[in-house]
Amino acid sequence: MYRVLSFLTMFSFAFGNEPILPIPQSIDYNIDKALLGKKLFNDTIISKDNTISCTTCHILSEGGDNGIKFSFGIKGQQGDINAPTVYNGFYNFRQTWNGRNRDLASQAFGVIENPVEMGDDINFIISKLKKNRYYKKRFNTIYKNGITAENLTDSIGEFEKALITPNAPFDKFLRGDKNAISLKAKKGYELFKLKGCILCHHGINIGGNLYNKFGIYTDSNSSRLGRYEVTKKDEDKFVFRVPSLRNIALTSPYMHDGRAKTLKEAVEIMSEYQLGRYMEDGDIDNIVEFLKTLTGEIPEIAK
Repeated sequence: MYRVLSFLTMFSFAFGNEPILPIPQSIDYNIDKALLGKKLFNDTIISKDNTISCTTCHILSEGGDNGIKFSFGIKGQQGDINAPTVYNGFYNFRQTWNGRNRDLASQAFGVIENPVEMGDDINFIISKLKKNRYYKKRFNTIYKNGITAENLTDSIGEFEKALITPNAPFDKFLRGDKNAISLKAKKGYELFKLKGCILCHHGINIGGNLYNKFGIYTDSNSSRLGRYEVTKKDEDKFVFRVPSLRNIALTSPYMHDGRAKTLKEAVEIMSEYQLGRYMEDGDIDNIVEFLKTLTGEIPEIAK
């Protein structure tokens, strides 16, 4: 079912004759809310013991993730799922690997209240913010009802909305600059389509727009159950939201469980598990070169 869905979806995201869309040069967002959200994103005040901020897991200068297999929350607690990049998250049709959150604001709420991550009751966070002179003034200026849980997560979500990375070499290629990527990367893109990678990784975020089972042809041996954790339906076991491939060269390790350390290893795993086919090293190397062209520009608001 999921593979059929991905095949049909592919044709609804065509840019000319291509199944991938370039990221827009800019995105509309509320600058006041976003700047408040940026302050909160970088502030440990939103964790229970004032030790963890959003940047602990999402380092904006390093690809929007943290480069480790599993992240650590308050009291040194280790999670059991790889932190995805926060860049271009607005274009994902669902947030988180199992899709439990529909938008960026609800995802922020979930992290704040997760006992392994920020470990808090959001009402306690609200009480801390209300005692802070800066936050009290800013919230009252931007929101009619001041500091509330909804306004807290709305501002963080607005900041994350602004975190798009335009002008990747491949985006320039799609817009007509045929010299923006190398011949090897062009071959890699053709292989990416020919071998079937494009069936799940397409659209504006080159992924992030559907669910698929991890381990179609080979048992994935995953310790996480994916969508099943949300729906409790047997058919959703080991089904995850397909990740975006944008900025993929900066976001190792890969997969929901961080099992792949390199892009080459990730392509090998996907070829075996998802496509059920063997790829020559030369083909994999070309696909990796294509993937490296997906690194975009860090937006000014993230700096």
